[in-house]
Amino acid sequence: MDIKQLRYFEAVAKHLSFSRAAEHLHIAQPALSMSIKKLEQQLALTLFHRSDRKISLTDEGNELLRHARVILRNMADAEHAMQQLRGIQRGVVRVGIPSMLGSYHFPPILMAFKHRYPELDLEVIEGGTWQIQQQLERGELDLGVIVAELVPDSLCATVFLQQEVMVTVSREHPLAAQQQVTAKQFFEQELVMFKEGYFHRKVVDRLANQTGATPKISFETNLVPLIKSIVKQGFGISTLLGMAVDDDQDLVALPFAEPVILDLSLAWSRDRHLSVANQTFLDFVLEHSCANK
Repeated sequence: MDIKQLRYFEAVAKHLSFSRAAEHLHIAQPALSMSIKKLEQQLALTLFHRSDRKISLTDEGNELLRHARVILRNMADAEHAMQQLRGIQRGVVRVGIPSMLGSYHFPPILMAFKHRYPELDLEVIEGGTWQIQQQLERGELDLGVIVAELVPDSLCATVFLQQEVMVTVSREHPLAAQQQVTAKQFFEQELVMFKEGYFHRKVVDRLANQTGATPKISFETNLVPLIKSIVKQGFGISTLLGMAVDDDQDLVALPFAEPVILDLSLAWSRDRHLSVANQTFLDFVLEHSCANK
């Protein structure tokens, strides 16, 4: 047993619902269910009655809940005491995030961070990876999201998320019936692209150089909703991360025939010391991103 398992167990016991508990914890429901199952296996006990989509605590679950609440309360008190000793109750985190991740990956993480550390000020700046890199080097940002392979020697970085770049088309597009898209097929289409300096544009430009293709770019914009709208209306195709397309019934996300995988990193200046507040945010993002993989 560890603290995370007890925290997950207490949330499920409180809400008596895996879905509501997962939403409260800002993690994926399958990850939560797996954690509880592992806890039951480790204890060789059944903690919840499961029937007809309803759950309730077993006698063993009620006994564990009594101990778990004491442990979690003591842990919270200890964390609060240590935060005060470290000065974590004050500080500013300035972080640069590309628009797609800012719209689809980071909102629940940022809200959860502010809930746990309400006294910390969080400044989020949207920008392309090149712009974020320059701001990090100039000391205008404390942390920033950039692609791992683009991290220069002037920055330190740690990978927090791996995502596949997907060809995105409307449901009526001829490519929508395929299982994958070749680079040649992609560059034969009219493209809706991010402007230069954004990691998705860098991926497409690199792919074009590798294949000797000349992209036919009809629209350039950094607004994800506008890109999706243009693609839906059939005026071109684009590349997006799966997270931006998963819940959109009017779009189809297809992998490249040779998959394009991005390792996304949180980076900071090698010449600047990370404050306690910044290190806390970095650790928090790593913890929550891993929990949602």
